[in-house]
Amino acid sequence: MFFVKTSHPPAPARSPAPDAAELAERSLVARIAAGEMEAFEALYRGYRPRLLRFLDRMMRKPSLLDEVLDDTLMVVWHGARRYDGSSRVSTWIFAIAYRKALKALSRHDEPVDDTPLPEQASPDAGPEQRWDQRRLHDALRRALDGLSPPHRAVVDLSYFHGMGYREIAEIVDCPVDTVKTRMFHARRRLRAMLPGELEDWL
Repeated sequence: MFFVKTSHPPAPARSPAPDAAELAERSLVARIAAGEMEAFEALYRGYRPRLLRFLDRMMRKPSLLDEVLDDTLMVVWHGARRYDGSSRVSTWIFAIAYRKALKALSRHDEPVDDTPLPEQASPDAGPEQRWDQRRLHDALRRALDGLSPPHRAVVDLSYFHGMGYREIAEIVDCPVDTVKTRMFHARRRLRAMLPGELEDWL
């Protein structure tokens, strides 16, 4: 007896089940949608430092940080009812911040202030390791100045926020292949600008 092997289309990829932290954030968004200011304040406290670092590295315009951050969180406050859970809460919020940053950059043409926000190395690292981490972070920040805002956003979301290409693609609203292409060109430019400096990163 012969069996004919039939091919079946691959099953669509499923999003991983949300973990406890994600469920807690979704609960906050639901409460924000119901008008709870305490929930909004909790989300604000959790996301403000992360968003400030992301926006600072992407825009390189400290004078616009507060404006874009406020605009982003205003959309979160008013748009919480429209959050449908199809993406992570962080993906939804960073996508809003990305769009607001691009809009602000298109409206303003101001000198770039290179003063970075303070950043702490891992508390588990020894003095020498913390120094190496700080040196690499500083070198990468300087090199990022030579990239366009969309390229800086991709590098920042990947290296500083630990996001994968698919999540980054949702945030910047482009195909995954476009994210990969931007990362490729960004890495090539960073290697050219800092030969031998960022081998562990790139």
